[in-house]
Amino acid sequence: MIAKIENRIDWLLLFFIFPIIFFGLVTMRNFAPSADGGVFFNKQIIWVSISLVIFFIFSFIDFRFLKRTETLVGIYLFNSGILLLLFVVGYVSNGSQSWFNFGFFSFQPVDLMKLVLVLILAKYFSRRHVEIRDIKHIFISGFYALVPFVLVLLQPDFGSAMIIFLIWLGMVLVSGISKTHLFAVFSGGIMIFIIFWFFIFAPYQKARIVNFINPLADIHGTGYNAFQATIAVGSGEVTGKGLGFGTQSRLKFLPQPQSDFIFAAYAEEWGFIGSVLILLLYGLVIWRVLYYANKGEHNFEMLFGMGIAIFFMSHIFINVGMNLGLLPVTGIPLPFMSYGGSHLLVEFAGLGILMSMRKYARIAHRDKMQNEFLGA
Repeated sequence: MIAKIENRIDWLLLFFIFPIIFFGLVTMRNFAPSADGGVFFNKQIIWVSISLVIFFIFSFIDFRFLKRTETLVGIYLFNSGILLLLFVVGYVSNGSQSWFNFGFFSFQPVDLMKLVLVLILAKYFSRRHVEIRDIKHIFISGFYALVPFVLVLLQPDFGSAMIIFLIWLGMVLVSGISKTHLFAVFSGGIMIFIIFWFFIFAPYQKARIVNFINPLADIHGTGYNAFQATIAVGSGEVTGKGLGFGTQSRLKFLPQPQSDFIFAAYAEEWGFIGSVLILLLYGLVIWRVLYYANKGEHNFEMLFGMGIAIFFMSHIFINVGMNLGLLPVTGIPLPFMSYGGSHLLVEFAGLGILMSMRKYARIAHRDKMQNEFLGA
């Protein structure tokens, strides 16, 4: 049994993830008021434990049944229905009706939908790798992303909608699209943005985008969160203020330091060196994910691994960007580090599925794999 666990689990991957989790927990513990006894820290310990159990269980399940179209379509439709249900019984938090409140815990179903989208796009593109240069597949795959994109945007949850878009765009790019079609995709994206700007975006969402162009235009209004985050990051300087001495988070100038702005809270205490360390750890996690994507048995496994890497990179890029004042504030968690159970469960579930694919992974020459992928 021990030998099976050792063969199935990539302990090096966990070796890179555990420090990220640790830094997140330490950061939460440092700014937690003594009155609540570190409630974020205690709850996050529970979520990390449950997520690791899910990771190990999923690692031993044979997920090749997900290659069946009817299975994946059924899962996709079910999760789309769950997103629709939010408009009826969803819990409103921070102006967004995107949570199910079960009393003792809340769950955000869009996190699971992101993983489902990776799966169904991996399935779609894996069966059409020979004819992928036909532009119709961009629009058909785009429909799979458009349904959850619209449902999430209407909650409204602009950040998660952007993640859904980036997952689709990233998987389109790695599927072998031509440069001409790439230009068409970006042109279409610009047109969609213009339409959303004039007909969909709420005033506060427009204000966030405008604030991205000029973050200091309204530091007492839409730019307040980004401004306080940049102060926290900058005040950490090279080596940081030290554990427990992050004034921005402890004095509550920094909003949501346990979730959306945990990177800023961490950077204030650990400084530039600590920030580089955490980004290096994320880079190593992405490297391990892509390593197993490259060893996929078939195109489905390869594309799924790439999709998981895109999933992580999108979250890291947007979260760190908004903490540095370079991107609009969208409420996207930082993988493995931000407080919350929904995203942790999905992150470890995705990695568990990736680990389960190790059992039937193949070792082949890179050129041979690329030829099969591109239909050469």
